Formats: sequence, C-alpha cells, structure tokens
Amino acid sequence: MDEQEKIKELLAIMHEHDLDSLKVKLGDQIYELVRRSPTADAQVPPKSPPAAAAAETAATAPPPNVKRITAPLVGVFYTAPSPGADAFVKVGDRVTVGQVICIIEAMKLMNEITSDYAGVVTRIIPENGELVSLGEDMIWVETAP
Repeated sequence: MDEQEKIKELLAIMHEHDLDSLKVKLGDQIYELVRRSPTADAQVPPKSPPAAAAAETAATAPPPNVKRITAPLVGVFYTAPSPGADAFVKVGDRVTVGQVICIIEAMKLMNEITSDYAGVVTRIIPENGELVSLGEDMIWVETAP
C-alpha cells in the first residue's frame, strides 16, 4: 500500500467515526491528520465531558494496588464485541490474566485487548466508540495488596 492509499484510508476512518484528529504510527512513519474549520483559530469550543474526563485521568494517579491497562495502539475503543452485545467487562467485574477486556479498532482491524493482571475492574476510562491514543489509560484493575 503506497502512502497516498494509507492517507486515504486514515481519512476514511476519520470520516466514519466523525473524528477531529487522528495520529497513527505505522512502522517508522507517523501520520497525524487534523480536521479544522475555517474559524477554528478564532473560536475555541468548550471542552466536552469525555475530554474533561481524560484530562482528569491524566492528573489522577491510581492507588498503589491498582494496575493501569493502557492502549497499545491508536484506535477506536469498544467495550463489546458488537453493537448490542454485553460488555467484555464492567466496573466491579473480576478479571483474569489473558481475559479479553475490550477491542481497539485500527485500520479496520479489530484488536482484542487482554488483561495483564488478575483483579477487580475499578474504572473504565474511555467511552464506548471513543478514540484512544497510544499509552492512554483505558481500564484500572485493583489487584490483591
């Protein structure tokens, strides 16, 4: 796939999920696409609740016995295998090592994300269908002290 085709596919993902920006690393290349309106510099829209929650998460550290599961890639976070299906995990659920906890869709591929920890889910940070960035906290799991 040549570079122009990659960019077209990334643009299609942006339009499909109505994203304002997308940053993806493919091999040694980093692609960052940003949608701007003609008046974007003149007006700064107020932060939406998901953005505010993400900022709060960045400032809040989990307790020592809580392990953070972070996004291993950039993509769209899904809590269930398909629309209308039960979520893989909910807050309060007990998880085991290797258990599927969510899906991240990237480049039209569904990537199952598994837990590296056994414990109880205490927090699910992104909303279903929200774009997550590489290294962003997704799920907190409280392990035995």
